[in-house]
Amino acid sequence: MQLIDNTIPVWGDPIDEEALKQIRVCARSAEKVALMGDHHKGYAVPIGGVVAYKGRISPSGVGYDIACGNKAVLLDADVNDVRANISTIMDDIWKAISFGMGRKNNERVEHTLFDDDAWKLRPSNGIKDKARNQLGTVGSGNHYVDIFADEQNRVWVGVHFGSRGLGHTIASYFLEKGGAKDAMDAEPLVIDEASALGADYLEGMRLAGLYAYAGRDWVCQKVASILGAKVLDEVHNHHNFAWKEAHGGEDYWVVRKGATPAFPGQRGFVGGSMGDISVILEGVESEESIHSLYSTIHGAGRVMSRTKARGKINYRTKELISPGLISREMMQEWVQASKVELRGAGTDESPHCYKRLPEVLEHHAATIRILHTLTPIGVAMAGEDEKDPYKD
Repeated sequence: MQLIDNTIPVWGDPIDEEALKQIRVCARSAEKVALMGDHHKGYAVPIGGVVAYKGRISPSGVGYDIACGNKAVLLDADVNDVRANISTIMDDIWKAISFGMGRKNNERVEHTLFDDDAWKLRPSNGIKDKARNQLGTVGSGNHYVDIFADEQNRVWVGVHFGSRGLGHTIASYFLEKGGAKDAMDAEPLVIDEASALGADYLEGMRLAGLYAYAGRDWVCQKVASILGAKVLDEVHNHHNFAWKEAHGGEDYWVVRKGATPAFPGQRGFVGGSMGDISVILEGVESEESIHSLYSTIHGAGRVMSRTKARGKINYRTKELISPGLISREMMQEWVQASKVELRGAGTDESPHCYKRLPEVLEHHAATIRILHTLTPIGVAMAGEDEKDPYKD
C-alpha cells in the first residue's frame, strides 16, 4: 500500500495516473477514499475506487451497472465427467442462457422481488415488464458464466453480471435528475440521503441489488441443473454498490465501484480473465484493511482499453473500421493453451487485456486470505460484435 498525498491509500503497481486523478477529485467531497489494486479509469469515480460519505450518497460512484457483482457456487459434480463433456456442456449453457445487450430470457422467471414496493417509484415503475423479461440474462462486456475446478478437483460455477437494463435506467434517471455532468472526469454527483431524490435513489439502488442477486441465483442454478448437480456452497457479493457501514465508530455510506467488500471472515469471489485463475477469498483484520475500508479487488484490472484491443467497430453495420492489437487467433491461442472451452467473447476480453490476477492479489496480501484457487475449464461470454452498454 502507498499513501498518496498523505491521505489516499492506493494498492497496485504501476499506479494508473488517470484513476489516481479521479480519486483525488472524489476526495474533495468525501470523508474517506481508497483505490484498490485493480484500479483503472471509470466514469467520474475510478474502477477500484472506494469512497465514503457521511449522510450522502453518490449515484456516480455506484455507476450505471448498479449491483454488478459475482456469485460462485460449489457443486457436487464429478470434475472428470465435466472435463470429458465440457464441449457439450458449454453448448448447452450457450443455448439455455441469454448473453448480450437487450436480450430476453428464454424462460419466464417468477420471483418475489417483483412484489416490492420500490417498483412503484420512478423510473422503475415504467420498466417492470422489461426487467421481468431480462431477469437471468447475462449481458455483454466482461460479464460471464464460467466453470472451474479448484485445488481439490471440485467443480465450481462462477458468474459476473449486474442489474441489466433496470440498473442502467435507474442510474441514468437519477444522474440526470441530480444534474450530473456526462463526462468521464466530471465531479461525481453526491446527494443528501435525507432528500427526496436521495431517498428515492437508495430505494432504486436497493431494488437493483435484489434484482441482480436474483439473476445471478437463477443463472447459477440453471448451470447446476444442466450439469445434473446440487449446490453445496455459495459465495455472493456485489462490487458496484453502496452500503451503510460503521468505520472508526462513525456511520458512512461506503460506495464501492469495482471493489469487493472484505470484512474479517467475509468471503468473496474474485474472477480473473478467461485464461487465468479466479479465487474465493476472505477478509482479515489488519491496519491495511482499515485503510481499505475493508475492501479488496473485484478482478484483475485492465491494462488495455477495449478499442485498443479490438479496434474500432461500426456497431450498426458490424464492420471493422480499424484493426486492434489483439487478433482472434492470439486470443484463441492463449485460451487453448489454458485448456479452456470458450463460447463467445470478443478480443477486448482476451487475457492480453488484463493483469495477472495472482500479481494483483499479492498487493492485498495483508488484507485477505485465499481460500480456494479456481482454474477455468469452460467460459461463456457475449459474442464479438456485442457492445458493452455501460459507461463504466
